Amino acid sequence: MTQHQKMTKYRWTICALVFFATTVNYLDRAVISLLKPYLAAAFSWDKTAEIANYANIEIAFKIAYAIGMLFAGRVIDKLGTKIGYAVATGLWSIAAVLHAFATGTGGFSIARVFLGVTESGNFPAAIKVTAEWFPKKERALATGIFNSGSNIGAILAPLSVPFIAEKWGWKWAFIITGAIGFIWLILWFVYYEVPSRMAKLSKAEFDYIHADEAATAEAEPAEKVSWFRLLQFRQTWAFAIGKFLTDPIWWFYLFWLPDFLGKQYGLKGTDIAFPVAMVYVISSIGSIGGGYIPMRLINKGWPVFKARKTSMLIYAFCVLPIVFAQLLGGVNMWLAVLVIGLAAAAHQAWSANIFTTVSDMFPKSTTASVTGIGGMFGGLGGILLSMLVQKRMFVYFESINQIQTGYYIMFFICGAAYLLGWLFMHMLVPKMKRIEL
Repeated sequence: MTQHQKMTKYRWTICALVFFATTVNYLDRAVISLLKPYLAAAFSWDKTAEIANYANIEIAFKIAYAIGMLFAGRVIDKLGTKIGYAVATGLWSIAAVLHAFATGTGGFSIARVFLGVTESGNFPAAIKVTAEWFPKKERALATGIFNSGSNIGAILAPLSVPFIAEKWGWKWAFIITGAIGFIWLILWFVYYEVPSRMAKLSKAEFDYIHADEAATAEAEPAEKVSWFRLLQFRQTWAFAIGKFLTDPIWWFYLFWLPDFLGKQYGLKGTDIAFPVAMVYVISSIGSIGGGYIPMRLINKGWPVFKARKTSMLIYAFCVLPIVFAQLLGGVNMWLAVLVIGLAAAAHQAWSANIFTTVSDMFPKSTTASVTGIGGMFGGLGGILLSMLVQKRMFVYFESINQIQTGYYIMFFICGAAYLLGWLFMHMLVPKMKRIEL
């Protein structure tokens, strides 16, 4: 590391790289939700079969993602952020392109399994990078910024995928979006290194990044910590249950919002692009703002954990208006888009903070593993929601031509999930207690 005295800000370049990776991650993930009508036409699915087959494909992704998250964190901790992140991104980009060669529900399910396993590496790697490159007071803001990449990916998908599908066919939508990950790989190897090896990083910035550790004399465990031992801590379970209850809601928006707008308001093809994009434009504001608020509270003297939990409670209440989405949508579709956007923004704000609780409570060497455990539970929650609600309930209400009732019930589930998640987290970890290994 070069001993420059002038304070550099290279950590924000690293944040931009992680933001780009997360954008690609969610772009590749969201493509299939916008191609559902094209796939139904290509494979001659009727309305009921379309929902059932799509739910099966989605469940295949979530099962693979949940399993992948458990192992991804361990792999990232072992390989390190530079190589681990590159391997994950390269493999999920290949998986995204391979969707173009699927010929039915089985083929798409296999492609989604490959995508789910490999995409699971993004967040464990991203959280570990943030813990390595940012002091505690900036981690929620940095997490909010890179996590807003999930919104940008979800914005780019409706603005590009229907156009590509109309112009060149649905297969090219998978190929073009999947290929973007290889551009990121080049930038990653050009610009990334861990702080201790980064020549462009000044001593002043290095000391700033590690100031928390100097003040608290944080000790890293000499040996790798097993999953079994990590699961003995209430802090691990607080994070895991919070993810279990709230991750499925974000996936519902990502995979089913185009279907809701199509069924509720008769939107098709490129007409769906702007309303879907608007939801994620609103949510991107919440992602960045969600990291800014606790940072402001911390700067005013609040304890880190109190600032984090207070902010999360505020965000949980901001989701509640979504229960009125269809009622407001009966007046004007854009009112429904607005309250869904508000709920999505609150989720992203919540997500920025729940991720940061891991680096608040655990040593850096275990952050990817704990993030992976929480991600696995988030995936399990998504699987449960898909199997009990989307596959069974949506198929039933579609079969009797009352799919709007299914969405009404789903919006009530969305409204309750975050307050329930906050309550469980508060009961498990009422006060900040850092893990010592």
